[in-house]
Amino acid sequence: MENGSEYKPSVMVTNDDGIDAPGLRSLVRVLVSSNLFNVLVCAPDSEKSAVSHSISWQHPLSVKKVDISGVTAFAVSGTPADSTSIGLSKVLFPSVPDLVVSGINKGSNCGYHIIYSGTVAGAREAFFNGVPSVSLSYDWVGGKSKVDDFVLAAEACMPIIRAILVEIKNNTYPQNCFLNIDVPTDVANRKGYRLTKQGKSIFKMGWRQVVSESQGGKMLSTMTMDSSASKEACVEESTLSTQQEHLLFKREVRGSQVDDADDDYYFLQQGYITVTPLGALSPPLMDDVEFFNGLLPGVHERVTSSA
Repeated sequence: MENGSEYKPSVMVTNDDGIDAPGLRSLVRVLVSSNLFNVLVCAPDSEKSAVSHSISWQHPLSVKKVDISGVTAFAVSGTPADSTSIGLSKVLFPSVPDLVVSGINKGSNCGYHIIYSGTVAGAREAFFNGVPSVSLSYDWVGGKSKVDDFVLAAEACMPIIRAILVEIKNNTYPQNCFLNIDVPTDVANRKGYRLTKQGKSIFKMGWRQVVSESQGGKMLSTMTMDSSASKEACVEESTLSTQQEHLLFKREVRGSQVDDADDDYYFLQQGYITVTPLGALSPPLMDDVEFFNGLLPGVHERVTSSA
Protein backbone atom coordinates (compact mmCIF):
# COMPACT_ATOMS: atom_id res chain seq x y z
CA MET A 1 0.00 0.00 0.00
CA GLU A 2 1.22 3.52 -0.78
CA ASN A 3 -0.61 6.67 0.37
CA GLY A 4 -3.64 4.55 1.22
CA SER A 5 -3.94 3.06 -2.25
CA GLU A 6 -2.58 -0.02 -3.92
CA TYR A 7 0.95 0.45 -5.25
CA LYS A 8 1.31 0.36 -9.03
CA PRO A 9 4.69 -0.14 -10.70
CA SER A 10 5.69 2.65 -13.05
CA VAL A 11 6.39 1.97 -16.72
CA MET A 12 8.01 4.59 -18.94
CA VAL A 13 7.35 4.29 -22.68
CA THR A 14 9.63 5.67 -25.36
CA ASN A 15 10.25 4.87 -29.06
CA ASP A 16 11.98 6.03 -32.23
CA ASP A 17 8.94 6.53 -34.48
CA GLY A 18 7.88 9.63 -32.53
CA ILE A 19 5.40 10.36 -29.77
CA ASP A 20 2.45 10.46 -32.21
CA ALA A 21 3.25 7.08 -33.79
CA PRO A 22 0.40 4.52 -33.68
CA GLY A 23 2.70 1.87 -32.21
CA LEU A 24 3.46 3.97 -29.13
CA ARG A 25 -0.11 5.19 -28.75
CA SER A 26 -1.46 1.62 -28.99
CA LEU A 27 1.01 0.38 -26.39
CA VAL A 28 0.11 3.23 -24.04
CA ARG A 29 -3.62 2.57 -24.40
CA VAL A 30 -3.19 -1.12 -23.57
CA LEU A 31 -0.99 -0.37 -20.56
CA VAL A 32 -3.38 2.29 -19.23
CA SER A 33 -6.51 0.20 -19.81
CA SER A 34 -5.05 -2.65 -17.74
CA ASN A 35 -5.12 -0.33 -14.70
CA LEU A 36 -2.03 -2.14 -13.42
CA PHE A 37 0.63 0.50 -13.99
CA ASN A 38 1.53 4.12 -13.54
CA VAL A 39 2.34 4.96 -17.16
CA LEU A 40 4.82 7.67 -18.19
CA VAL A 41 5.82 8.67 -21.71
CA CYS A 42 9.02 10.38 -22.81
CA ALA A 43 9.60 10.04 -26.55
CA PRO A 44 11.02 11.95 -29.53
CA ASP A 45 8.80 14.72 -30.89
CA SER A 46 9.24 13.37 -34.45
CA GLU A 47 10.45 10.24 -36.19
CA LYS A 48 14.01 9.28 -35.30
CA SER A 49 14.20 5.86 -36.93
CA ALA A 50 17.58 4.20 -37.52
CA VAL A 51 19.54 6.77 -35.50
CA SER A 52 21.00 3.94 -33.39
CA HIS A 53 22.36 5.13 -30.01
CA SER A 54 23.20 8.69 -31.04
CA ILE A 55 22.80 11.37 -28.38
CA SER A 56 22.51 15.16 -28.37
CA TRP A 57 25.71 16.76 -27.13
CA GLN A 58 26.28 20.29 -28.41
CA HIS A 59 22.71 21.60 -28.30
CA PRO A 60 20.12 21.65 -25.49
CA LEU A 61 16.99 19.53 -25.72
CA SER A 62 13.57 21.09 -26.15
CA VAL A 63 10.93 19.31 -24.05
CA LYS A 64 7.18 19.86 -24.33
CA LYS A 65 4.36 18.36 -22.28
CA VAL A 66 1.87 16.41 -24.43
CA ASP A 67 -1.73 15.56 -23.62
CA ILE A 68 -2.20 11.77 -23.72
CA SER A 69 -5.12 10.37 -21.76
CA GLY A 70 -4.18 8.56 -18.56
CA VAL A 71 -0.46 9.34 -18.61
CA THR A 72 2.11 12.04 -17.98
CA ALA A 73 3.86 12.58 -21.31
CA PHE A 74 6.69 14.66 -22.72
CA ALA A 75 7.93 15.09 -26.30
CA VAL A 76 11.68 15.56 -26.67
CA SER A 77 13.54 17.19 -29.55
CA GLY A 78 16.36 14.64 -29.36
CA THR A 79 16.95 10.98 -30.05
CA PRO A 80 15.45 7.88 -28.43
CA ALA A 81 18.52 7.58 -26.19
CA ASP A 82 18.07 11.25 -25.21
CA SER A 83 14.41 10.65 -24.41
CA THR A 84 15.18 7.71 -22.15
CA SER A 85 18.05 9.51 -20.46
CA ILE A 86 16.12 12.65 -19.58
CA GLY A 87 13.08 10.57 -18.63
CA LEU A 88 15.19 8.71 -16.05
CA SER A 89 16.93 11.83 -14.74
CA LYS A 90 14.07 12.91 -12.41
CA VAL A 91 13.95 16.39 -13.97
CA LEU A 92 10.64 15.51 -15.67
CA PHE A 93 9.20 12.77 -13.44
CA PRO A 94 9.53 12.65 -9.63
CA SER A 95 11.05 9.16 -9.54
CA VAL A 96 12.83 6.62 -11.71
CA PRO A 97 10.39 4.16 -13.36
CA ASP A 98 10.50 0.46 -12.56
CA LEU A 99 10.63 -0.51 -16.24
CA VAL A 100 11.29 1.18 -19.57
CA VAL A 101 9.49 -0.13 -22.67
CA SER A 102 10.63 1.20 -26.05
CA GLY A 103 8.16 0.75 -28.92
CA ILE A 104 6.10 -0.54 -30.49
CA ASN A 105 8.28 -0.08 -33.56
CA LYS A 106 6.82 -0.21 -37.06
CA GLY A 107 8.97 -3.03 -38.43
CA SER A 108 11.00 -5.82 -36.88
CA ASN A 109 14.42 -5.34 -35.32
CA CYS A 110 16.39 -8.56 -35.75
CA GLY A 111 19.96 -9.51 -36.57
CA TYR A 112 22.33 -6.68 -37.46
CA HIS A 113 19.41 -4.23 -37.67
CA ILE A 114 19.47 -4.17 -33.88
CA ILE A 115 22.60 -2.00 -34.19
CA TYR A 116 20.82 0.58 -36.36
CA SER A 117 17.65 0.62 -34.30
CA GLY A 118 16.65 3.68 -32.29
CA THR A 119 13.96 1.57 -30.66
CA VAL A 120 16.54 -0.83 -29.24
CA ALA A 121 18.74 2.13 -28.25
CA GLY A 122 15.90 3.54 -26.15
CA ALA A 123 15.91 0.33 -24.13
CA ARG A 124 19.70 0.04 -24.12
CA GLU A 125 20.03 3.54 -22.62
CA ALA A 126 17.84 2.45 -19.72
CA PHE A 127 20.06 -0.60 -19.30
CA PHE A 128 23.10 1.69 -19.17
CA ASN A 129 21.38 3.51 -16.30
CA GLY A 130 20.62 0.34 -14.36
CA VAL A 131 16.89 0.32 -15.16
CA PRO A 132 15.26 -2.87 -16.54
CA SER A 133 14.10 -2.39 -20.10
CA VAL A 134 12.46 -3.97 -23.12
CA SER A 135 12.34 -2.96 -26.78
CA LEU A 136 9.21 -4.02 -28.68
CA SER A 137 8.83 -4.23 -32.47
CA TYR A 138 6.06 -5.44 -34.74
CA ASP A 139 6.97 -7.07 -38.07
CA TRP A 140 4.97 -4.64 -40.20
CA VAL A 141 4.39 -5.68 -43.82
CA GLY A 142 3.04 -3.03 -46.17
CA GLY A 143 -0.30 -3.93 -47.74
CA LYS A 144 -0.90 -6.67 -45.17
CA SER A 145 -0.52 -5.14 -41.73
CA LYS A 146 -3.08 -2.77 -40.19
CA VAL A 147 -2.81 -0.11 -37.51
CA ASP A 148 -5.02 -2.25 -35.26
CA ASP A 149 -2.26 -4.88 -35.26
CA PHE A 150 -0.27 -2.65 -32.93
CA VAL A 151 -2.97 -3.12 -30.29
CA LEU A 152 -2.83 -6.90 -30.77
CA ALA A 153 0.96 -6.77 -30.50
CA ALA A 154 0.76 -4.78 -27.27
CA GLU A 155 -1.78 -7.20 -25.80
CA ALA A 156 0.38 -10.15 -26.82
CA CYS A 157 3.33 -8.68 -24.91
CA MET A 158 1.40 -7.84 -21.74
CA PRO A 159 2.05 -11.23 -20.07
CA ILE A 160 5.82 -10.85 -20.33
CA ILE A 161 5.71 -7.21 -19.18
CA ARG A 162 3.72 -8.27 -16.13
CA ALA A 163 6.05 -11.19 -15.45
CA ILE A 164 9.12 -8.92 -15.67
CA LEU A 165 7.60 -6.47 -13.18
CA VAL A 166 6.92 -9.30 -10.72
CA GLU A 167 10.58 -10.32 -10.92
CA ILE A 168 11.65 -6.69 -10.47
CA LYS A 169 9.46 -6.37 -7.38
CA ASN A 170 10.99 -9.55 -5.97
CA ASN A 171 14.53 -8.35 -6.74
CA THR A 172 15.10 -11.45 -8.86
CA TYR A 173 15.30 -9.81 -12.30
CA PRO A 174 18.77 -10.13 -13.95
CA GLN A 175 20.85 -6.94 -14.11
CA ASN A 176 23.24 -7.90 -16.92
CA CYS A 177 20.94 -7.74 -19.94
CA PHE A 178 17.85 -6.18 -21.47
CA LEU A 179 15.28 -7.73 -23.80
CA ASN A 180 14.53 -7.21 -27.47
CA ILE A 181 11.11 -8.56 -28.44
CA ASP A 182 9.74 -8.92 -31.98
CA VAL A 183 6.10 -9.74 -32.72
CA PRO A 184 5.24 -11.61 -35.96
CA THR A 185 3.14 -10.11 -38.74
CA ASP A 186 0.23 -12.49 -38.16
CA VAL A 187 0.07 -11.64 -34.49
CA ALA A 188 -3.48 -12.98 -34.10
CA ASN A 189 -2.20 -16.48 -34.92
CA ARG A 190 1.16 -16.28 -33.14
CA LYS A 191 2.73 -19.49 -31.88
CA GLY A 192 3.80 -18.13 -28.49
CA TYR A 193 7.08 -16.88 -27.04
CA ARG A 194 10.46 -18.18 -28.19
CA LEU A 195 13.78 -17.38 -26.52
CA THR A 196 16.24 -16.58 -29.31
CA LYS A 197 19.67 -15.17 -30.00
CA GLN A 198 20.63 -12.24 -32.17
CA GLY A 199 21.36 -13.43 -35.70
CA LYS A 200 23.23 -11.91 -38.65
CA SER A 201 20.33 -11.06 -40.97
CA ILE A 202 20.61 -7.72 -42.73
CA PHE A 203 19.28 -5.94 -45.81
CA LYS A 204 22.03 -4.91 -48.21
CA MET A 205 21.91 -1.21 -48.95
CA GLY A 206 22.90 0.80 -51.99
CA TRP A 207 22.66 4.43 -53.06
CA ARG A 208 20.62 5.94 -55.90
CA GLN A 209 21.02 9.45 -57.25
CA VAL A 210 17.80 11.49 -57.12
CA VAL A 211 16.72 14.96 -58.18
CA SER A 212 14.74 15.96 -55.09
CA GLU A 213 14.70 15.17 -51.39
CA SER A 214 11.15 13.79 -51.70
CA GLN A 215 11.93 11.42 -54.56
CA GLY A 216 11.90 7.72 -53.71
CA GLY A 217 10.22 5.68 -51.02
CA LYS A 218 10.26 6.11 -47.27
CA MET A 219 12.78 3.92 -45.46
CA LEU A 220 11.43 2.11 -42.40
CA SER A 221 13.59 1.75 -39.33
CA THR A 222 14.12 -1.88 -40.37
CA MET A 223 16.04 -0.68 -43.44
CA THR A 224 13.20 -1.88 -45.67
CA MET A 225 11.09 0.27 -47.94
CA ASP A 226 7.52 1.23 -47.06
CA SER A 227 5.52 0.50 -50.19
CA SER A 228 2.70 2.75 -49.02
CA ALA A 229 5.04 5.72 -49.26
CA SER A 230 6.96 4.76 -52.39
CA LYS A 231 5.32 7.15 -54.85
CA GLU A 232 7.91 9.47 -56.24
CA ALA A 233 7.28 13.20 -56.13
CA CYS A 234 6.39 14.85 -59.40
CA VAL A 235 9.54 16.70 -60.38
CA GLU A 236 10.76 18.09 -63.65
CA GLU A 237 13.33 15.96 -65.42
CA SER A 238 16.77 17.36 -64.91
CA THR A 239 20.28 16.19 -65.53
CA LEU A 240 22.51 15.96 -62.49
CA SER A 241 26.15 16.71 -63.03
CA THR A 242 29.25 17.24 -60.99
CA GLN A 243 28.89 20.97 -61.67
CA GLN A 244 25.93 21.12 -59.25
CA GLU A 245 26.62 22.44 -55.78
CA HIS A 246 24.92 19.44 -54.17
CA LEU A 247 24.32 15.90 -55.37
CA LEU A 248 21.41 14.02 -53.79
CA PHE A 249 21.47 10.30 -53.04
CA LYS A 250 18.93 8.04 -51.33
CA ARG A 251 19.36 4.60 -49.85
CA GLU A 252 17.65 1.66 -51.49
CA VAL A 253 17.41 -2.05 -50.71
CA ARG A 254 19.47 -4.19 -53.07
CA GLY A 255 19.17 -7.58 -51.47
CA SER A 256 19.36 -9.33 -48.16
CA GLN A 257 21.49 -11.67 -46.13
CA VAL A 258 19.41 -14.09 -44.06
CA ASP A 259 20.90 -16.86 -41.98
CA ASP A 260 19.26 -20.28 -41.86
CA ALA A 261 20.39 -20.64 -38.26
CA ASP A 262 18.00 -20.83 -35.33
CA ASP A 263 18.09 -17.12 -34.58
CA ASP A 264 15.71 -14.21 -33.95
CA TYR A 265 14.75 -13.55 -37.58
CA TYR A 266 14.19 -17.24 -38.36
CA PHE A 267 11.78 -17.83 -35.49
CA LEU A 268 10.00 -14.51 -36.09
CA GLN A 269 9.23 -15.65 -39.64
CA GLN A 270 7.97 -18.94 -38.19
CA GLY A 271 5.29 -16.99 -36.30
CA TYR A 272 6.83 -16.77 -32.83
CA ILE A 273 7.16 -13.75 -30.57
CA THR A 274 10.93 -13.73 -30.28
CA VAL A 275 12.54 -12.75 -26.99
CA THR A 276 16.25 -11.97 -27.31
CA PRO A 277 18.39 -11.03 -24.29
CA LEU A 278 20.97 -8.38 -25.22
CA GLY A 279 23.97 -6.88 -23.48
CA ALA A 280 25.95 -3.73 -24.10
CA LEU A 281 29.11 -5.64 -25.02
CA SER A 282 29.66 -7.61 -28.22
CA PRO A 283 32.46 -10.13 -27.54
CA PRO A 284 34.28 -11.39 -30.65
CA LEU A 285 34.65 -15.04 -31.56
CA MET A 286 37.54 -16.78 -29.84
CA ASP A 287 39.07 -17.68 -33.21
CA ASP A 288 39.38 -13.96 -34.00
CA VAL A 289 40.89 -13.23 -30.59
CA GLU A 290 43.48 -15.93 -31.23
CA PHE A 291 44.24 -14.45 -34.67
CA PHE A 292 45.06 -11.02 -33.22
CA ASN A 293 46.89 -12.63 -30.32
CA GLY A 294 49.22 -14.06 -32.93
CA LEU A 295 49.33 -10.90 -35.04
CA LEU A 296 50.24 -8.25 -32.47
CA PRO A 297 53.61 -9.57 -31.19
CA GLY A 298 55.12 -9.32 -34.66
CA VAL A 299 53.58 -6.01 -35.75
CA HIS A 300 56.51 -3.80 -34.71
CA GLU A 301 59.06 -6.09 -36.35
CA ARG A 302 57.05 -6.22 -39.59
CA VAL A 303 56.70 -2.42 -39.75
CA THR A 304 60.40 -1.96 -39.03
CA SER A 305 61.50 -4.46 -41.66
CA SER A 306 59.15 -3.08 -44.33
CA ALA A 307 60.44 0.45 -43.71
